[in-house]
Amino acid sequence: MGVRRLKPITPGMRTRVANTFEEITTSKPEKSLLLPIKKSGGRNNQGRMTMRYIGGGHKRRYRIIDFKRNNVTVTGEVKTVEYDPNRSAFISLVEYTDGEKRYILAPGGIKVGQTIAQGSGVSPDLGNAMPMKEMPLGTLIHNIELQPGQGGRICRSAGTYAQLMAKEGKYVALKLPSGESRFVLGECMATIGVLSNSEHQQEVKGKAGRSRWLGRRPRVRPAAMNPVDHPMGGGEGRNKGGQPRSRNLIYSQGQKTRSPKKNSSRLIIEKRKTKRNK
Repeated sequence: MGVRRLKPITPGMRTRVANTFEEITTSKPEKSLLLPIKKSGGRNNQGRMTMRYIGGGHKRRYRIIDFKRNNVTVTGEVKTVEYDPNRSAFISLVEYTDGEKRYILAPGGIKVGQTIAQGSGVSPDLGNAMPMKEMPLGTLIHNIELQPGQGGRICRSAGTYAQLMAKEGKYVALKLPSGESRFVLGECMATIGVLSNSEHQQEVKGKAGRSRWLGRRPRVRPAAMNPVDHPMGGGEGRNKGGQPRSRNLIYSQGQKTRSPKKNSSRLIIEKRKTKRNK
């Protein structure tokens, strides 16, 4: 997997850094695993704009992803590695021995023809899903459940992974991409490996039109608005407008947003790294 810098034939291509898509093996998705996506353009059921800067974009179809990996009695063969317009990581089509086909999040290095399995007792090989209590220490994992049978919730974007650090009783300790360390039940499932498309963050769109293709409209800076539109608007010339805040006067920096009474706070060993608590 890699990225490439394009020749500056047009102004939009001068700064463009594109994905090479070397891992992709097909451009046609599995029809039985597609669903339509209806776009709202940021409007609610009354037609009023409730979310700004949303609209347009290319038509998409949703790929049904198997986040649970709950078909524990069968093994599967990887048929394809595909691009998914709804997420940053690549996906793989897996055909199981009972004839069922499912999409999974593709870990980096997965190959067509590879056999994968899931459930208790499987080997900790790339692409296999198993309870974390059965994994060796130091294993890199993704698509991690927070409750048994819930389906993967953590580490689902391109290039992300968590590391299994320790086992204590019925819990395992994980080091998450944010820098946070926390306990998770050892019965929870996770998938072995680092997610694909790890160089996604190095891509550069190159022009504003590419954001429009993704359904993102231009965002207006609060300092460029009038006082009636935003608390940070108005003033003669360029004003900083005090402490950054939202349209509803909620501070965007320095204010804690996590509930101190949240039940899962007791499972956090070390809080995530931020610029303010370093």
